[in-house]
Amino acid sequence: MIYTADEFKKLVEEIQSQDWYRNPIGFGIARVDRGQLNPEKILQATYPVVNWNENFGSAAIFLNALKDSGADVDTTKSELVCNVTDDFLTSCIEAFRPFNPEAKGDAHRNVQVISSLATLPLDSGLSPDDFKIVFIFEDTNPVSVESVYLKLYALSLGKAKLRSLNLNGAFGVLENCAWTGSQPIELEWLRANEISLKITNQYPEITMVDKFPRFLSHVIPANNTRILETSKVRFGAQLAAGTTVMPGAAYINFNAGTEGAVMVEGRISSSAVVGAGSDVGGGASILGVLSGTDGIPVSIGENTLLGANSCTGTAIGDGCILDAGVTILPGTKIALSEKAVAQLKEINPDKEITPMMKGSDFIGVNGVHFRVNSQTGQTVAMRSTREVKLNSDLH
Repeated sequence: MIYTADEFKKLVEEIQSQDWYRNPIGFGIARVDRGQLNPEKILQATYPVVNWNENFGSAAIFLNALKDSGADVDTTKSELVCNVTDDFLTSCIEAFRPFNPEAKGDAHRNVQVISSLATLPLDSGLSPDDFKIVFIFEDTNPVSVESVYLKLYALSLGKAKLRSLNLNGAFGVLENCAWTGSQPIELEWLRANEISLKITNQYPEITMVDKFPRFLSHVIPANNTRILETSKVRFGAQLAAGTTVMPGAAYINFNAGTEGAVMVEGRISSSAVVGAGSDVGGGASILGVLSGTDGIPVSIGENTLLGANSCTGTAIGDGCILDAGVTILPGTKIALSEKAVAQLKEINPDKEITPMMKGSDFIGVNGVHFRVNSQTGQTVAMRSTREVKLNSDLH
């Protein structure tokens, strides 16, 4: 019997010292949505608490409880997905006993999850089959829907850095679903029941068909973060506090986002990252790794302005301006006057600045104003003389 925190600590140390045990990168207990036609098909996984490189004591208790309940616990593989059973919950409750009185608010959140599962109301409509416990031991290509969602949570909650996780093959793992708000519907079930649903006026209002849900279906953003339309941010995006995402042309894809307060009125494609204090103007587009970037993820520096309907497929530094409608791709030829070369060399002493450069040559170059000569059509660069500053009342 475990009655004190010291006894709990001793138990954890004992578990972690065993040959079969290893600390996971991430873990959590998820409620899963199953296919309406095929219950073996997992459509979505919702994690009330996500652990990422943290809370290894809880991980030890969970893994040991699985072993005690008879589950096949193999920690040599990249991930482990197991059913949540009554025996598992009983073992966890016993181990967490010393912390039950103080498990409230932000304290002992894994204990709160176990307590909530153990006291599910009979009329909740949920059963143990609706819950899975998931561990990721290696950041390899995800194998299960549950592990994809755990990684997407880690990104959207800011527990893992953007572009730091292996999501290769995620599209092949996830199911394409019809979504009614946050609820996924199996497309095969929808097709099989289309006639009866429409005749009885029960055909659902479908908001989208996609493999990814929306960010706001799973994440509560920071108090000073604004998302004015739910469809504008995909789950797996990461929004730093103070970011504002406007309606219209704005969009932030998964594994993309902001590193500080940013105004977003344009598109931040997959793997693109925007620095603090920057403004992605209306209709502006930051290309993703599959569209015109030579496979190199695009980073936008701090306090940089991308003008309306501009487009960039290469990195832009700090304190830069890309005029409205201007496109900068890795191979775009950009002319600089002698004065511009001298001024940019002064503030970028470690960079090679020449009278003719390509877009990709400006990686890490700060203080550049990109424009198009209205008489010749030539894209030009000069020293930016304007400070980009967001409205503090909005961010």
